[in-house]
Amino acid sequence: MNITFDKYHGLGNDYLVYDCNKNPAVLKKEHIRLICNRNFGIGSDGILTGPILEDGKIKVRIFNPDGSEAEKSGNGVRIFSKYLKDAGYISEDVLLLSTPGGDVKVRFLNEAGTLLEVSMGRISFHSRDIGAAGISGNMINVPLLFGEKEYLCTCVSIGNPHCVIPMKEISKELVCEIGKYSENAACFPKRINTQIVKVLDRENIQIEIFERGAGYTLASGSSSCAAAAAVRGLGFTEEEVTVHMPGGALKVKADSDNQVYMTGSVCSVGRIALSEEFISENAIR
Repeated sequence: MNITFDKYHGLGNDYLVYDCNKNPAVLKKEHIRLICNRNFGIGSDGILTGPILEDGKIKVRIFNPDGSEAEKSGNGVRIFSKYLKDAGYISEDVLLLSTPGGDVKVRFLNEAGTLLEVSMGRISFHSRDIGAAGISGNMINVPLLFGEKEYLCTCVSIGNPHCVIPMKEISKELVCEIGKYSENAACFPKRINTQIVKVLDRENIQIEIFERGAGYTLASGSSSCAAAAAVRGLGFTEEEVTVHMPGGALKVKADSDNQVYMTGSVCSVGRIALSEEFISENAIR
C-alpha cells in the first residue's frame, strides 16, 4: 500500500496534507497521533484531509496532533489552498474553501501561490459563539481564573474559540503555564486556544500561542486574527496590524463590521511516503 503526505509550513506552523482522493487508507485518531509525533512518526502540527468534493464545494478537515478535529485554522487554510493549486485541483486566483468552522475566501497574491489573503469570516465576542459555560454576553475584559491566578481575558470566536490575554511582557514559558489550565478550564467545555499579546504600537502586536490539541506553536493564523480583533475591540490598535510571532509575521485587518482578513506566506517542504513496515506495524488500512 502506498500512503503519501505533502508537507507544508506557514511561518513554522507545519501541516501534513493527506489527499483522500489519492490515498486508500482511512486515518484513525491513533494513526493521526502517531504520524504527527516528531519522534515516532513524520512530525507535524496537524493533518489536513481532503479535498472532499461535495455539494459543489471543496471541503477540508483539520486534525490536531492529538487526533481531535479543529473547526478552522488560518495557516491550515493557506497551506491547503496552496496544495490545491500545486496538485492541479484549481487554476483560479480566488477559491472558496469550506471548513467545519465556516467557508473562507482565499485569494492568491502571486503566481506561485506562496502568498495568500484569506477572508476568515466574522468574529464574535459572545459567549454563545465561543462555547463558554456559565457566562453570558460578550466576553470582553472578563476576569478568569487559570491555576491560582486571575487574568483579564477577551474571548473571541472566528469559527473556533480563542482566549486572548493582553500583557506587558510575554514569553513561551508564560503562555505554556497559562495554557495548561486555560485549555481545559471548566468554562470552556470544548477547550480553547490561548494567546498572550503585547501591544507594541497602534499597528504592531506580538503574540505567544498555546493551541488546544497541539500545545505551543510558533505561529497560528486564526490565533493572529483573534488577537488582532481582541486588541482592536479594546481600542488598543488600528484596523490593520502586523502580528509578530516566533515563526514570523502576518498582516491582519479587523474591520468595523467585525470581518477579519489575513495575509501571509506558505512554503512547500516536500512529499513523504510511509514505509510498508510502518503501515503494517500500525495497521493502517
